[in-house]
Formats: sequence, structure tokens, C-alpha cells
Amino acid sequence: MKKEVVSKDVIADLRYLQLLSRNFPTIAAASTEIINLEAILNLPKGTEHFLTDIHGEYQAFSHVLRNGSGAVKRKVNEIFNNSLREQERKELCTLIYYPEEKLELVKSQEKEIDDWYQITLNQLVKVCRNVSSKYTRSKVRKSLPQEFSYIIQELLHESSVEPNKHAYVDRIISTIISTGRADDFIIAMCNLIQRLTIDSLHIIGDIYDRGPGAHKIMDLLSSYHNFDIQWGNHDVLWIGAASGNLVCIANVIRMSLRFGNLATLEDGYGINLLPLATFAMETYDNDECELFIPKTKFSDRKYDEKTIRLIAKMHKAISIIQYKLEGKTIRRRPEFEMDDRMLLHLIDKPKGTITIKGKTYPLRDKNFPTLDTHDPYDLSIEEEALMNRLKQSFEGSEKLKEHMRCLFLHGSMYLVCNSNLLYHASIPMNSDGTLKTVTIMGKTYKGKNLLDRVDHLIRTAYFKAGIQEEVDFALDYIWYLWCGKDSPLFDKSKMATFERCFIEEQETHVEQKGAYYTLRNEERICDMILDEFEVEGEHRHIINGHVPVRSINGENPIKANGKMLVIDGGFSRPYHLETGIAGYTLVYHSRGFQLVQHEPFESTAKAIKEGLDIKSTTIVVELNSHRQMVKDTDKGKELQQQITDLMRLLYAYRNGYIKESERE
Repeated sequence: MKKEVVSKDVIADLRYLQLLSRNFPTIAAASTEIINLEAILNLPKGTEHFLTDIHGEYQAFSHVLRNGSGAVKRKVNEIFNNSLREQERKELCTLIYYPEEKLELVKSQEKEIDDWYQITLNQLVKVCRNVSSKYTRSKVRKSLPQEFSYIIQELLHESSVEPNKHAYVDRIISTIISTGRADDFIIAMCNLIQRLTIDSLHIIGDIYDRGPGAHKIMDLLSSYHNFDIQWGNHDVLWIGAASGNLVCIANVIRMSLRFGNLATLEDGYGINLLPLATFAMETYDNDECELFIPKTKFSDRKYDEKTIRLIAKMHKAISIIQYKLEGKTIRRRPEFEMDDRMLLHLIDKPKGTITIKGKTYPLRDKNFPTLDTHDPYDLSIEEEALMNRLKQSFEGSEKLKEHMRCLFLHGSMYLVCNSNLLYHASIPMNSDGTLKTVTIMGKTYKGKNLLDRVDHLIRTAYFKAGIQEEVDFALDYIWYLWCGKDSPLFDKSKMATFERCFIEEQETHVEQKGAYYTLRNEERICDMILDEFEVEGEHRHIINGHVPVRSINGENPIKANGKMLVIDGGFSRPYHLETGIAGYTLVYHSRGFQLVQHEPFESTAKAIKEGLDIKSTTIVVELNSHRQMVKDTDKGKELQQQITDLMRLLYAYRNGYIKESERE
């Protein structure tokens, strides 16, 4: 940096530098920080972990998080490949993943427990040294549990191989055992290894629906050390429900009932479904509701026949209410251009048929006791009372509010991070490869501006900040984002929920995908999108989810010559038969990208008792010509700017613009 440039910058930003001097009051303090930051720039970049479309599969999600998509196993194999048998390495990995549970199992079987403690603690120290080696001591120290911070620091930075320190290190470990703290210390070390293996976690949408544990996933994320979320259409649907949007509430409940997964609603958020059960039993008392039998094989709960019949009645009741509420929204918002989604008035109740686009189809279910012939979209008095009670339940849930705050604090429509553009579904496009213009409240948007506007409207709907007209629109638009044809979170011609349920003919079930889903296979299109979002770098990528990759049919998740990575491989159990696998995750470490393909996860219990890990196949997507360091990342740019500011502060001290403080 030239001296005259520094001088001009110092004079222009003197007030800012005076503020900075409060944190670095002397030349020595500023110099020390510059030395520290320069050193950090030359450490290897931290490992980033990408997951998408988790859909409530808490056990599988938790396991993938614990094993870092195989990163922990890879580390253990590298360290102990020549010194431990495969079964011993597997046992050590299981301990790192599930320390509390594995310890209980070991103590019930191991006769020489002190010897086991001695061996295991030494092994864990070696693994911990390895995973902490790419971080500064300061960062590692901040990750340590307070009660063991000093001891772990000593073990990490003192080697038993060094003759002068051998007895010192051994004594620390033996004292941990003799004082009865071995279990607690092992748990602390295992959790630290998990934490240091993955530096940052990216969730590219759809935490909610289908599976039973979305609330548990949100609890886990709320305490995770470093993560971000790019909202998916299912997440936004839940945001809409938490905002009090009735049609979003109906959709959320319908999907929970469809898959027999009531745990998130009832156990997680305390949503009272008794009024719905009472209404359903009274309204559909003599109706078998066969089309609405829940898919209980994907549920963690076991239901008896009577309960399954009740869930089916509840499912039908809320489905009909949903179609009514959707029709009312479409009437209220003609700008959504969704008249083709209003189907109830096309039903001929006496004949049990429906006429769509001039063609008449027989209905698979002909019992519609709550449809008013004058206006089938009107809620009955009972339905209206029911929805008001459900709205109160959603808006009054403290746990739901807590999780929504987490979604907003860490979430957004998209993220640009280290030359990667992350968004859940699509960027609406025309068939000729140009960005599609979308009208919102009389103004037009496309590409990045569209996603920015949508992000603002989602926040407006939940926090209800701004002029009332925009708040009201945002509350309706949040439902449109779930199923509207120009929604960047959906981007299909329609959501054929009614047709799939009530009409046999497959022609009515077709949901035509937007042009984006074809065009994204072309490298030029991906480059155009990356340019639109100002993504820079020699190796830049788009990372998506939303549409499951059918690996069973030979579909490749790596598209557009490596520019596009679609990592929804079917985490959700209902998709396993369609995709042939149980999902993809992506790992970006200092040496490059690795796509990890997972087979179905059986259970946490089997993982602990049998050491049964998820079987995963690693595909090298891209290897860097040189190892990526912190200076090559977005964080590195921030640190470099801090160094520049501190250099200007040094100049100000040394040239009398700012006086050093006596306090340090």
C-alpha cells in the first residue's frame, strides 16, 4: 500500500480509525492483531457441509451431521489405518458419533474398563489433534467445554512422544480416569471432534414435512455452531402457518396427516388437533375415507386400526377445507393467475363427476357433505370455527416462534458463499434462456431482484412490518410461493394435489416443470445465473435441491459440466424407491468438492449396537490445483480488509493523527 494513499485514507476515515483504536489502543496491540490475522489467512479453509431436503428425517440427519458425511471415518482411517483393525476403527467411529450411548454399552460389556479408558482417551486425543490442526488455538479454545478447557488444551498441544512430556501427558489421562471423570471427558472430546470436523453447515431448504422430526432438527440447528439456511417451499409453508395464514395451516396439517406424522405438530409445537378430530368424526362418521388412509409406513409411530381410520377422516376434513381456502385466496388475488386451481365448483355432486377443460372425469370419492351448492368455497360455520382455533394454536406456540426466529436469523432465499450460489429450487426463466419477468404488486422483478423481493415479502408476512396493504398481500403471497407457477420455490404449472387424490386419470396429475429445470443442464445458462448474482471465482457453482435426482434411472446430480450440483437425492423415506438412494450430501474441504451418495439409514439403535454406519459412496466432483487456504475464501477477504484498516491505524499512530492510549 503506497504511503500517500494511506495518508489520504487516514485523513478521510479518521473518525472510524478513532473508533477502531478503542479495541487496539497501542501500536503493539494493532501490530499483534495484524500478525494474528496474517497467520490465519495461511491456514487451510474450514470444511463446509451441504445438505438439502431433509424433510423431518431427524435420525438420518443427526447421523450425517455426527459423521460429517464420512469425514470422521476418513480421519480415523487415515490416523489408525496401520495400527487398528477395521472393527476397532468402526468402534471408535461409533463412540465419536454417539458417545453417551456407546459408553453405556461398553461399560456393560468391558471387564477391564480402566484399560479401555486409557487406550480410548489416547486415541481420541490423536483424532482431536488432527481435526483441530487447521484452526487457530484461539478458535479451538472457544469451541472447548469450559470445565475441560485447560486439560484438553494441554493434551492437544503436548505430545506423549516427546520424552520430557511423556510422563506429564500420561499422568493427565490416568488422573482423569482415577477421579471418575473419564465418561464426561470422553463425551466432551467426541463432541469437540464432531464440531471441529465441520466448520460450517449449509441447509439448502426443506427441513419440514413428511418425516416426523422437523422440530428435533430445528432444536439441533438452534444450538449448532455455524450454519445457514436457504428456505425451501416447505419451510416457507410453515412460516406462513406460523404467520397465521389459514391456507398454509391447512396444508401443513394435511401433509402431516397424510404421512401419519403428528409428532411435529403435537409433541413439537403443542398444536391441539382435538377440535379437528371432533369435527371429522361428526362430519365423516359413516365415510370410510379410503383415499385418505395415512402412509403410516413412513411414520415412527405405530397406530391401531381405529386411530388410522380417525386420521383418515381428519385428513379428508382438512383437505376439503384447504381446497376451499385456496379458492378464496385465488378469488381475492386474481393477479396470481391461478383460476385453473379452483376445482370445487366444477364438481357435479349428484353424478359424482368433475369436468376440467371440457372433459368429464368420475371422482374416486363422491361424498362432499360440506360443499355448499351455491358457493362450494364458503366455509361452514363449524369449519370456520375450527380454523380459528387452529390459527390460535399455531400463533400461540412458543416453540414454533423460537424455531421461526431461528429460520429468519439464519435463513434467506439464497446465499453466495465462497464462489458458490445456494438456493433451494429455481430461478424462473423463459424457454429461450432469458430470465422471466414476474409482476408483484404492480412492479416487475427477475433473477436476483426477484429473490430479494420475495425474501422481503416473507419477512413482511411473518413480522407484519410495513404498510397494511403490503402485509396483507405478503400473507397471501407466502401461500403462492408454496404452489404458484412463477414461484422461485416451486416453478411448476400447478400443484395437482386434488387431481392426484380424486381423479384416476394420470393425464390430470401432470405438473409441468418450468423452463429452468431443462435449461440448468447448460453451462452457459449456469454462467448467466452466476453472473446475475455477481458470483466470482475461477471455480464457481450453483448448488440446488428441491427436485430429487433419480439415480436409479441413471440421472447425474452433476450438471452443466460441473457448474450445477443438485444434491436432493431423496433424504425423505417416501422418495427412496423413486431415487434408489437415501440422499446426497456435499463436502467442500481445502482440497476440493466431494459428493457423498448415501444408502438408507436403518436406525440410531443399530448404529450404536452394531456400529452400523450409513453406507456412503464418495464421488470426487472437483479437486483444486492448490490447497484452498483461508485467504482464498470470503472470510479471507474480510480478514484482509481488517488488516488494511489496522495498517491505516498504525500509520495514524506513527504519524501523530491518533494518540496511543496508556490502557491495554
